[in-house]
Amino acid sequence: MKPNKPHFRLHLASLLIAAAIFIIEILIALYITDNFIRPYVGDVLVVILIYYFVKAFVHIGVWPLAIATLLFSYVIETLQYFQFVKLIGLGENKLANIIIGNYFAWEDMIAYTIGITIVVFIEIYFIKTKKKLT
Repeated sequence: MKPNKPHFRLHLASLLIAAAIFIIEILIALYITDNFIRPYVGDVLVVILIYYFVKAFVHIGVWPLAIATLLFSYVIETLQYFQFVKLIGLGENKLANIIIGNYFAWEDMIAYTIGITIVVFIEIYFIKTKKKLT
């Protein structure tokens, strides 16, 4: 039996979830200035956003996509530790600082892990529920 390889397709439900989370992230960035929702909930949501955005276009298993998303998030956070934006000469570029970030925090790593845990729980729960219904 040949293992399933990832392939491209459009999964509208995942795209809509990603779009909704993107809108929530924008609203948080524009209107929330607290010390909990903006830094922590925003970081939990960003990995969920990335997961569902990729899932919208690539058919791949839950675990490989979840692990790849989490590793990607960890890499970005690690780049912040090394002040990557400044190293590549974009320290004054507001967009680069927003997208890549410029401040490393272990709490962010925890938030990313929580976000992916939520995704895996939802995906596994709904997969099991869907299989029971069919």
